[in-house]
Amino acid sequence: MKKIGLIFSILLIFVSASIAQPKIGYVDSETIKKQLPEAQDTQKKLDAIIKEWQEELSRMERDWQTKYDDYDKRKLILSEPKRIEIEKELVQLEDQIAKYRQEKFGVRGELFQKQEELMKPILNRIFNVIQEVAKENDYDFIFDRSGDIIFLFAKEEYDITKLVLEKLK
Repeated sequence: MKKIGLIFSILLIFVSASIAQPKIGYVDSETIKKQLPEAQDTQKKLDAIIKEWQEELSRMERDWQTKYDDYDKRKLILSEPKRIEIEKELVQLEDQIAKYRQEKFGVRGELFQKQEELMKPILNRIFNVIQEVAKENDYDFIFDRSGDIIFLFAKEEYDITKLVLEKLK
């Protein structure tokens, strides 16, 4: 019985040693995007669009504030119909501001659509290069360090960010 247990243990050790450990790597996609010239150019375009929209939003809010301040100063001397008219106008301006904000910066707003449109080709290219590097270097798994996956520990030797960046350039 001891011989069978010993043979089984040796066989188990032999089988365990022969099974290859998976090769794991990771990238930091935020680093790649920050260092990739075309991603930087795209981000600058997006920043310019955002700035333009924010300036328009600020202008609309200043207009509303100016009209409100004027109304607030004169509301005691205004007739009831005139006061109601100005209040309706202020509410309409608030609605326009909220609508503009939602159209531009909302969950499915123009900013989201622009980011998708401009960044998708770049992200696809990065993804394809990550796959190439993984296949060329025989990796079994590649994780994105900048995403939802949190690393409590990762050896630098598994970081393939530089390989991906070199291949992208």
